[in-house]
This record gives sequence, structure tokens and C-alpha cells, in this order.
Amino acid sequence: MKKIPKEYEIGDKDIDDLICELASKVGPEKTGHLLREILTTAVKLGRETSDKGDLKLVNNALKELRYSFKIFSPYRNVKKVIIFGSARSPKGSAEYKMAEDFARKLTRKGYMIVTGGGPGVMEAGNKGAEAGKEFALNIRLPFEQKPNPYIDEKDKIINFKYFFTRKLIFVKETDATALFPGGFGTHDEGFEMLTLIQTGKSRPRPVVLMEPKGSTYWSAWKSYVSNHLLKNGFIGKEDLKLFRIVKTVDEAIRYIDGFYRVYNSIRYVSGLTVIRLNKEISPKTLRLINQEFKDILTSGEIKRSPPMNKEIQEGECLKLPRVAMNFNMRDYGRLCEMIHAINRD
Repeated sequence: MKKIPKEYEIGDKDIDDLICELASKVGPEKTGHLLREILTTAVKLGRETSDKGDLKLVNNALKELRYSFKIFSPYRNVKKVIIFGSARSPKGSAEYKMAEDFARKLTRKGYMIVTGGGPGVMEAGNKGAEAGKEFALNIRLPFEQKPNPYIDEKDKIINFKYFFTRKLIFVKETDATALFPGGFGTHDEGFEMLTLIQTGKSRPRPVVLMEPKGSTYWSAWKSYVSNHLLKNGFIGKEDLKLFRIVKTVDEAIRYIDGFYRVYNSIRYVSGLTVIRLNKEISPKTLRLINQEFKDILTSGEIKRSPPMNKEIQEGECLKLPRVAMNFNMRDYGRLCEMIHAINRD
């Protein structure tokens, strides 16, 4: 007999009943259990801690997330590219000009741009983007980081107190990452993005390292990664496939477009990894990926698949073709390689 999970509750019937009543009044039935858990957590916090600092942290973080979801929700069906780079890059620098051109060409193709909202490369991204097609996720700092003047719609500026909520939204609400030369913050955001993809905590995505003409910034970085991280066994060789160094804006855009040419999205459901596709892949490509990527399967083959019951219940991409497999949930670099192979169909 299937074990029924214990209800997440306070344990005080009067309070639990009030929480259930409130949840039923403010949200649709399909999300009612989640609203009940959020409200229950808030009550538990109030009962378990009197530390004002703890409560302020949770309160501010929840408010930042709520507001961010509200701003991005109307645009979830539009592909977005996050631009990272130095806040200190001058207007005449090669990376500033490259970021501006990159944003201009991307938004002309229908993408939206997300930046950190500050000066330098971030400013260039907002400056180049077509009007109304960019967001700015600004961080409140005592120095250097004020919203740049090139954000067309002020309601698309979100000011964050915490780096961790800002970084979560960077990942959650975007579909591709572009890293320009920058300092500690750029490397922090870049390494975090690669780590999240490598460990399966983020969906696969294209990551481009933008190296302006005459620069060796990312080439030198890759040499360090290869000579120290890879050579010492701290990463696998397949992890070098998680990113690509590009020398031109057009090359970067081709790479981002190409990543979503056939591949659409991914879902882990019912013990299977389901890859949604923009078109049915050929029998030849299906045979190829089964031959070349059987090492990442725990059993069976990669097979065409109808939507899973969970996908049907939630109405997710029901008209798209799919393949499904028993992925080992470990070799995400190889999974990204497989996506590239599918996109060559």
C-alpha cells in the first residue's frame, strides 16, 4: 500500500484550520497545498524564533522573490539572455561596444535582455537593447552600483538587497548566459552558472564567453581551467563542453540560436528524463544518440515518448515531440553534448 505523506502542519487544529481557510481564499485549488505550506512555514518561524534578524532576512527575501515573479511572469514565453560583465568597463572599451552590439542584435531577433542594471557592460546591454525588451536586476550597494540610465521601462528595474535572491532570478528567468570580461562578480556568476548546469540544478543552457577582438581574457581563463581543474581531476573533460568562447557577436548569436534549434526544454518526471523537441528527430539521429550516449543511461534506450501523465496534468508543451531516457543524473556535461548532437539533426 502506498504510504500517504504526513501533512505539513503546525499541529494546532485551530491554527491549521485558519491556514487552510486563508489558503483556499487567496489561491486556486491546484496550488492550495503549496500556499498552505508557505503559510505554515511563516507561522512556524514566528513560533520558533524571536531573532529579528532571521525574520527580516526571510521577509525581505520572500518579498524580493514575489515581486520578481510578478515582473517576469508576463514574459515567460520569450527567450531571455543574461549579460554579465564588469561594472567598471569604460564606454570606449571593446567589451562595452561588443555588449551593446550583442544586445541590439539579440533583441532584433526577438530575445529579451537581462542585466545587473549597473554601469559598464551592464549599461551597454541595456543601451543596445530595443525599447521595452530589457530588464535590470540591480543590487543595492554602498558604492558603484546605481541603475544605469538606459533602461527604457522603469517597471522592469528590480532592486535587490540580497545577492542570493538576485542570482536565483538571473538563473530562473533566463535561457542563455553571456559572460564578458569582468572582475570577481563576473567570475562568481559564471562559475555558479557552470556549477548549476554541471550538477543538474539548472536546466541545460548555452553559455558563451565573449572575447573581444585582440583579447585573450577567456582563452587565458580556459587555460587555467584546463591546466589546474581538469588536469587535477577536479572536473571532467566533458565539463569543457558546458561553455564556448566566441570572438564575435554573430558567432555568439548563432550558438544561442543553435542550442534551441531542435531542443526545446527538459523535464525530470516519473524517474525519466524527458527532452521536449521543436521537431521530430530523424531515425538516423535517434540511432546516433543511442550509440554515442549510452554511457549516460542507467538502463534501456533513448526512445520517442508521448507526454508523461504529470506533463498532461500540468499542460506542459503537449504538442511537442519528445524523447525519454533513464539518465544517470550525473553526467550533465555529456547531456549537453547530446543536446548539441540532437540540434544537428
